[in-house]
Amino acid sequence: MPRYVDGFVLPVPKDNIEAYRKIARKAGKIWREHGALEYIECVADDVKPGKRTSFPQSVKLKADEVVVFSWIVYPSRQQRDAINAKVMADPRLKSMMDPKAMPFDMQRMFWGGFKTLVEL
Repeated sequence: MPRYVDGFVLPVPKDNIEAYRKIARKAGKIWREHGALEYIECVADDVKPGKRTSFPQSVKLKADEVVVFSWIVYPSRQQRDAINAKVMADPRLKSMMDPKAMPFDMQRMFWGGFKTLVEL
C-alpha cells in the first residue's frame, strides 16, 4: 500500500539533544493522535562530511552540533495534508513553535514531502 512521507534534516547543538528529544516526543504524540502512522526522530551516529555533499554539509553543521534525521509516515498525501492542518491548529504544538525557544537553528532545517517508490 503506497504511503506518503515527510522528511526532515536539521542541526541540533549536542548540549540541546535532551531538550530536542522532549519537544520531539510531544510533537510525535500530537502527530500520531491526528492520524500519522509513524513518527521517527534519529540522531546521526555514522555520518561524515563528503567531498561534494553530505548530511553535515547540508545543514552547515558546526563542531558542537549533531544532525537529526526525521520522518513522519502518512497513509496518503491527501491525509498528510489533512493531518498537518490539524496538527498546526493544535494549541499544544503552537505553544512549542516559538523559534526563539527552539533548541536548534530552524533556519538550517530542511524538509519535504515524498511519494513512496519502494516498500518491502
